[in-house]
Amino acid sequence: MIKNSFIFLEKISNKKERNIWKQGIKDWHDFLNVENVKGISKEKKYYYDRKIKEAQNALLKEELSYFIRKLPKIETWRLYDYFKDECGFLDIEIDSYGKTILVGISDYYNANFFVKGSNLEKDILEKELSKYKLIITFNGSSFDLPKLKKQFGLKINIPHIDLKHLCVNLGLKGGLKEVEKILDIKRPQHLNGNPVDLWKAFHASGDKEWLDLLIAYNNEDIENLKAIMKFVYKKNKEKLNG
Repeated sequence: MIKNSFIFLEKISNKKERNIWKQGIKDWHDFLNVENVKGISKEKKYYYDRKIKEAQNALLKEELSYFIRKLPKIETWRLYDYFKDECGFLDIEIDSYGKTILVGISDYYNANFFVKGSNLEKDILEKELSKYKLIITFNGSSFDLPKLKKQFGLKINIPHIDLKHLCVNLGLKGGLKEVEKILDIKRPQHLNGNPVDLWKAFHASGDKEWLDLLIAYNNEDIENLKAIMKFVYKKNKEKLNG
């Protein structure tokens, strides 16, 4: 979808982007190979040509930060399809004091979990995060990422898609669990508990079963992020095509 996008260009709105598509100009290649675009002056067309070539170069080098700077926040979903094999879905759990006790990060193949008292350390997290081109969270802009930055001193410069903002834009309001219900995403009954209580039980008893249950809970969150991302991408694409 990113190669079909013109909204990152200066003064190109959703409406103007649709007008470009209606002229049979469906992607960057089409735009560069036509002499005139209705509604765009020759001077502006020349300027946009240069900017599109700049974007092509950024995409070739996988410089996602370029597009994060250029795209409106509610349009960052357009990057997903091109980079989905290099996405990291991230979710954290906190204790009753607001401290991070578990971080789960997953691509479409493997999930890794980092637990307080075991492997939840700055260097380990930085190494894990460096594997990904794009991080996807639910409300991570306000919660997960600030927590990690403050508690561990992490510098997270990886481009980020926050699903909460994209869901609100589609009329899906509430937290992750509320959005799951709206979309009829089912989770096992035993993974509907409170992660704070699970951590308390593990901390008090030392029984690994409680920790395993907490990790399973976090993993379910991550898996549901993937389902929500796919839904958001599909719905936004349908809106554009409609």
